[in-house]
Amino acid sequence: MRGARAGFTLLEMLVVLVVLGLLAGLIGPQLFGRVGEAKATTAKTQMELLGVALDSYRLDNGAYPITAQGLEALNSRPTRAPAPLNWRGPYLRKAVPADPWGRPYLFLAPTRGGEGYELRSLGRDGVEGGTGEDADLGGPGTVSKSK
Repeated sequence: MRGARAGFTLLEMLVVLVVLGLLAGLIGPQLFGRVGEAKATTAKTQMELLGVALDSYRLDNGAYPITAQGLEALNSRPTRAPAPLNWRGPYLRKAVPADPWGRPYLFLAPTRGGEGYELRSLGRDGVEGGTGEDADLGGPGTVSKSK
């Protein structure tokens, strides 16, 4: 009787590699298609949380920070006029996050209508407009708040 050897043959290893390659080819595109969707969802969630912090700022100070003060007014008392009357921050536990594509959120206050604010992300491409992953998120009527 011959001694049995432990291990895999070259043919068995090749079959396993082919099967893994086929699985990666079938499943990979479906998983990577979800990455853009997850980033858009993350951006929307972050904008909602920033909206809550901005609302808290307005409750304390009577108005939202202006564009020149920016979202940094949520973490440190603005030194630019108009000075907040009753700043009780920081209104965020951490620094203001960048959008999921690594760019700062666009903040406009007061809005063109004279009240509230507008908070936006320009999506993956960083340019206004676009569709799919390049679509803008937020803007008037989405995260825009009025007094």
